[in-house]
Amino acid sequence: MRFNKTVIATLAAGALLAILSGCQKPEGPAEHAGKIVDQAAENVGQQIEKTGADIQNAAKDGKK
Repeated sequence: MRFNKTVIATLAAGALLAILSGCQKPEGPAEHAGKIVDQAAENVGQQIEKTGADIQNAAKDGKK
């Protein structure tokens, strides 16, 4: 009897989790702004890496 209750409880928890994961709230203005900030920070990071590589290449060319 205890095994049946455990199985039923596990199935119920799994069903509840599946139902709740399907309900996604629409994106609010703060979350949207956060995503824009994250994307901008990533772009800045990529530009910094590119600039660093350009500086290293220029330094190597200057040593020749």
